[in-house]
Amino acid sequence: MSFTKTTEQASKYEQLEKMSVHELLTNINREDQTVPLAVQKALPQIENLVAAVVEKMKLGGRLFYIGAGTSGRLGIVDASECPPTFGVAFDLVNGIIAGGDQAIRRAVENAEDSTTQAWLDLQEHHIDHNDVVIGIAASGTTPYVIGGLEMCHQKNIVTGGITCNAGSPLALTAKFPIEVVVGPEFVTGSSRMKAGTAQKLVLNMISTATMIQLGKVKGNKMVDMQLSNNKLVDRGVKMIMDEIAVAYEEASALLQEHGSVRKAVDAFNEKQ
Repeated sequence: MSFTKTTEQASKYEQLEKMSVHELLTNINREDQTVPLAVQKALPQIENLVAAVVEKMKLGGRLFYIGAGTSGRLGIVDASECPPTFGVAFDLVNGIIAGGDQAIRRAVENAEDSTTQAWLDLQEHHIDHNDVVIGIAASGTTPYVIGGLEMCHQKNIVTGGITCNAGSPLALTAKFPIEVVVGPEFVTGSSRMKAGTAQKLVLNMISTATMIQLGKVKGNKMVDMQLSNNKLVDRGVKMIMDEIAVAYEEASALLQEHGSVRKAVDAFNEKQ
């Protein structure tokens, strides 16, 4: 199959080493501003995938991200933020990277080239037909990711894909593909830049919209967030004050007693 890897095309900018710091930053920023517009064009695709994820999670399913390199790391970041932000179980959203956890910090040679390892990694989580697997690959050609999705199809597992090249093997493999075409990078081929930013924006949308649909946000507040530091405890106390109009000290006592904003507010209202 032949398709154009726009993520690998030559940068529109020449002789970067001769640019001043101001010129470098200005030009990088100019390119970055095009990313949200590329994401906007993919909103219908993102919506379809989110709907599928929500449907499966309501049946008790989980979400898995699989990727290599930057793409794998971005999936891990998004997954790891879901428990503290929305108070969900640590295994509800999972990030898996080619090469294992050691690849989070350092590249593992040839890890992305295996067509069978992703499925082996997913099996460690006892994956089944209620789960959703989203493959992330800027190029849309990563064997680790594509091989994983192909095995998911054989097992009747819903798949999505996030890529920055149109018509890629990943987009053709995923049941719910998302194509955010950001064009050539400022530094030729450095897909950690615009492509990475695009993937991060899409992942933010998927997890946030899904959690809101599952009732993990009330109004615009993270009422189920984990109270893991003083800043978040203070935020939680103020959320309670806004919701039930009590003084800071009473809100703090309620939060300490019940452990979450939602539980504190519900307990207070039940007594009224």
